[in-house]
Amino acid sequence: MTDSPKLDLLHSKILHHLEAIYGELQSTEALNMLTDELMEIMGFRQHYQPIHPHHNYWNETDVAVITYGHSIQKQDEPPLQTLHEFLNRYLKDSINSVHVLPFFPFSADDGFAVCDYYEVNPALGQWKHIEAIADEYRLMADLVINHCSDQSEWFQNFIKGEGVGHDYFYTTHRDAPISQVVRPRTSPLLRETETARGTEYVWCTFSHEQVDLDFTNPQVLKEFVNIVREYLNRGIRIFRLDAIAFLWKKLGTNCLNLDETHEVVRLMRTLIEHSHPDSIIITETNIPNIENLSYFGNANEAHCVYNFSLPPLLVYTLVSGNCRYLKRWLMSMPPAQYGTTYFNFIASHDGIGLRPAEGLLSDTELATLVSTMQNFGGKISWRAGDNGVKKPYEVNITLFDALQGTEAGTDDLGLDRFMCAHGIMLALEGIPALYIHSILGTRNDYDKLERTEHNRSINRHEWNYDHLMSELNDDSSMHYQVYTKLTELIKLRREQKAFHPNATQFTLHMGDYLFGFWRQSIDRRQSIFCIYNISNTEQSLLLSDLNLVVTNDWQDLISGLTLDNTYDAITLNPYQMMWIANV
Repeated sequence: MTDSPKLDLLHSKILHHLEAIYGELQSTEALNMLTDELMEIMGFRQHYQPIHPHHNYWNETDVAVITYGHSIQKQDEPPLQTLHEFLNRYLKDSINSVHVLPFFPFSADDGFAVCDYYEVNPALGQWKHIEAIADEYRLMADLVINHCSDQSEWFQNFIKGEGVGHDYFYTTHRDAPISQVVRPRTSPLLRETETARGTEYVWCTFSHEQVDLDFTNPQVLKEFVNIVREYLNRGIRIFRLDAIAFLWKKLGTNCLNLDETHEVVRLMRTLIEHSHPDSIIITETNIPNIENLSYFGNANEAHCVYNFSLPPLLVYTLVSGNCRYLKRWLMSMPPAQYGTTYFNFIASHDGIGLRPAEGLLSDTELATLVSTMQNFGGKISWRAGDNGVKKPYEVNITLFDALQGTEAGTDDLGLDRFMCAHGIMLALEGIPALYIHSILGTRNDYDKLERTEHNRSINRHEWNYDHLMSELNDDSSMHYQVYTKLTELIKLRREQKAFHPNATQFTLHMGDYLFGFWRQSIDRRQSIFCIYNISNTEQSLLLSDLNLVVTNDWQDLISGLTLDNTYDAITLNPYQMMWIANV
């Protein structure tokens, strides 16, 4: 116990989390001691902060960009410094949050096989470059919590059987019952490893270069709490819990979304928000929609969940020319409680995940989507399904190329289709995040794909800074057109109260070719009808279907068209969008 009633309550809360995680594995005395140690690591005696449940630490101005630290490079300059310069020069008025993908020393998977969680990859820069970005933007960093690199000091100590990390890894026996385990790869789950103790079978959810950590050992939890404290000290305020759904292992189960995993998320939230209440946890759970939503908990787990079903559904909608499934999904999505919201994206460093579309699109429709993306130059990454059957896990392709045509083939409407996709994403309930290569209109990088032989490389181009500047200063360049149109649309979005991440949203019914929803600001003063022609033919919009309040004046914020009683119907061109707001 402490001399502070507030700290005593916090101690009890942390202890409750630990009992739910380790109750069958640790004694009450050990868990009390662990609670004290976690509170000491977080420095709660000096830095305890009260929390305000159901408070939104975001508004309509929040827009994020997702990027690797080396996505833009200048000769003889640390890439993180170049990135910072680019952000300030080209995105300062468009975004306020930056997700720099893993910037640590690594051995594989473009950063997600971390060798050292406490250092910045010297090929990218130093902590001072990370801190400089954090001074001007809300910085998101990955907590790669499920696994680390087999080249890390921790794993080398595991092999030797001594030193920090020697007991950090999850092992089992060669004939363990693992047939039910769900994972996103087809490689063998267990890695046979020779150690000082003999042959060990190490659990590897993703690859044999990424060895899974053993959170049944409280020392591993302590280590990651220490890492969180370090990141907070460095100015990081958004924590992306990478691959969190696979964290806890229990033989005889599918080892996915287990109760202990959810409790670890709740514990992390308690620790982080009592240190910096404005800090946010986002769970990266590329799994079917209903499982993904479970990471909101009772508004006591993730502040935000990635809206993983949006990319495959939206791409399918635009290449098929039918919004039936997108509309059905949107109607099923529960409004996020205050203090939680969706993290919306339609492109990322990985690709278009297909698991989140399971149960939303049929196998035939998924197969058609996969085939269409392959026709546009995309690659397919596979996973091990039930009983080892191989199933498509994600499409690897840039979003610009994914939307270059329809199921019938490519056409000259790609830019309009691409903008329509972003117009939908930017207006939906939640915080929008744009992959830097979408903002730049980057195309499939076949050269990098050939060099690396990794499918995901197709969507991880590395721009030369001078070449990029030349493209963005040339108004005839497609990259200039994409950048200009997108940033103008983002700026318009940030000015609308009705686009607050928690503002009311209601799905509209206008057939299969017009997709729409209504947003209303929290103070109920602004309404916006968001209408999209998701087909490659003209469509007619009956204004009477929108029930516009006749005492208000209405205007399409995108085109500037003022709507009055002289209009009965409006013709929308292919992929045209309208944000019809009361003015």
